[in-house]
Amino acid sequence: MRRAPQLYADAFAHHHIDLAAPGADSMLAAQLRDTGLVTLDGLTSRNAVIAFANRIMNLVPHRDSDSDGLTTIRDTRRHINRAGFAGFGNGDLDPHTERSGTPAPPRLMLLVCGQVAVTGGEPLLTDGRAVHAGLFIGGWEAGLTLSQPRTAFFGAGDGHATQVFTVHRDQRVSVRVRFDGLSRWSPIVQPYVPQLRTAAIRHQIPLPLAPGQGYLLDNERWLHGRRAFAGDRLCWRALGHPRFPMPQGFEPAPETVLPPMLSEAG
Repeated sequence: MRRAPQLYADAFAHHHIDLAAPGADSMLAAQLRDTGLVTLDGLTSRNAVIAFANRIMNLVPHRDSDSDGLTTIRDTRRHINRAGFAGFGNGDLDPHTERSGTPAPPRLMLLVCGQVAVTGGEPLLTDGRAVHAGLFIGGWEAGLTLSQPRTAFFGAGDGHATQVFTVHRDQRVSVRVRFDGLSRWSPIVQPYVPQLRTAAIRHQIPLPLAPGQGYLLDNERWLHGRRAFAGDRLCWRALGHPRFPMPQGFEPAPETVLPPMLSEAG
């Protein structure tokens, strides 16, 4: 599928913050509130990753996290075709929200490359703000329907009923989505799911990472995925809530006019 032209020729450089620079933590917090994405380097060991993660977030344990709170992401060769475990294989990974099947997904996700694949494996990031704008501009039907409360269920039997777009009382918007076997859709939403998936893929930005490089994203705004790969790719992931103030969701694009009947839903 052909993707739209990229906004930035080098997304890593555009979003990069030097962690050694004076005031780096304040710049990082401001950029997350503004664009929802920061790229980083210099995190060349697991200890460096966990130290940085603890510096900027309160870690949230995960089903697959280790005792230090980090999750080791690699091809285990044990999770083929298991819904919810695609990150531990070597195939394509659809754009999704991390921990979408929980009542309150962690706000931040940090992913750092420890070892690159022989081929492929590049992260693919989608700005949910762009997807949201595209589904409202020129008509409300798709965006409005995907904002209706409890029209999606993400997760297994203990998952969560929710909606793709949650409009908060201040009109900021959060996005939550997945497209694998742990997603179920209301009949009123089902016709728009292909359109949603197409938009999520069309707006993907490839973000090749070298060892020690990574990204930190706002999990209420950005979706993440991955290209298929060959070789022993290794990444470390941290999930958590920020140690600094962040308003819910994102401010819709200026050209997006939300219908007044939309209201907040969990």
